[in-house]
Amino acid sequence: MRFQDIPGLGNIKNTLIHSVKTNHVAHAQLFNGGVGSANLALAWAYATYINCEEVVAQTSTLTDACGRCASCVKMAKMVHPDIHHIFPTPSAKETILELLPMWRKFLMGSPYRSLTDWLEFTGVTGNKQGIIPIKEAHNIIEKISLKAFEAEYKILIIWQPELMNIESANSLLKLLEEPPAKTLFILVCNDTNRLLTTILSRTQRIMIPAFTDEDVIGYLTEKEGITHERAKQVAYLSEGNLSKASELINYEGESKHQWFATWMRSAYKPDFTALVKIADEFDAFPKEYQKGMMEYGLNIFRDLLLWKNGAAALVRLEGEELTFVQNFSKAVKAEAIELIVNELSQTYYYLERNGRAKILHLDLSLTIAQLFKK
Repeated sequence: MRFQDIPGLGNIKNTLIHSVKTNHVAHAQLFNGGVGSANLALAWAYATYINCEEVVAQTSTLTDACGRCASCVKMAKMVHPDIHHIFPTPSAKETILELLPMWRKFLMGSPYRSLTDWLEFTGVTGNKQGIIPIKEAHNIIEKISLKAFEAEYKILIIWQPELMNIESANSLLKLLEEPPAKTLFILVCNDTNRLLTTILSRTQRIMIPAFTDEDVIGYLTEKEGITHERAKQVAYLSEGNLSKASELINYEGESKHQWFATWMRSAYKPDFTALVKIADEFDAFPKEYQKGMMEYGLNIFRDLLLWKNGAAALVRLEGEELTFVQNFSKAVKAEAIELIVNELSQTYYYLERNGRAKILHLDLSLTIAQLFKK
């Protein structure tokens, strides 16, 4: 992965390149971007650039890694001995070392995918949500205690550091306070609110914006091979999220919408027998998919509220989803929408804390049914 492989974001790339050229590379950096942003891709490209042999030799004014030297070739294959990847595992029983071949395949497929995509890629089932346990923090200490094998820097790319438990986070904090020489930490984060404030204070924070529609269109037409017209539609709907854009291309969102629409219609009738059956189905979904359904519901009801308040131009939907919003907005009052959004947010909160999905969903369904009638 090189900077040229990432669409757009010229200012961010120039800032990172300038830090290397002027020898002002912070030992701990936080790449903070939303789901589907370029934060992980930029971390990978940045690490490639830092240890590129031509860049280190300063024999040219390269504005990107050369892509030809031994270091760049190893980085492209994700087998560089001085670059270490730390990422969430489905459970504390599985180790990063065991999952590393799968992680390489996942990341080389696309560096813009989400935690849910990663857990599904590992074949996770049940209530597993992804975690970076304390034993992985110990492995980090062990890895950086050794000198760099061949590169200028040892680099640790930590994806989703917000999923570290408190013991892991405290171990990382100690490393950030007293970093070994020639060691860089790149934290790739989606939600800084879940990080320890002491970790935030010891990192250089780099905000990674969402992709522009033009960036998404260019990426989809070149990498996915779809028409410009379809890429334009997907870019509009994805709102700068390349993970969501890929999902829209593969039509995965359609089945999600059908399930959600069936649930809402059953709550509106209300059909209690159907709601119990739907709660059973929800209980069988993987935990991350359950949370994804709550996020999807929040987005749909947000668009419902926009539509009812005359802001149709801000509704980024098409096809069946748009038809659903148009029709449902006639039957649901704005006051009910606001209360339903609160209920969806609360259910998401309890799902994160391993509440029983069937009970939570059925209770949510009954509450929504009451709010529809009121």
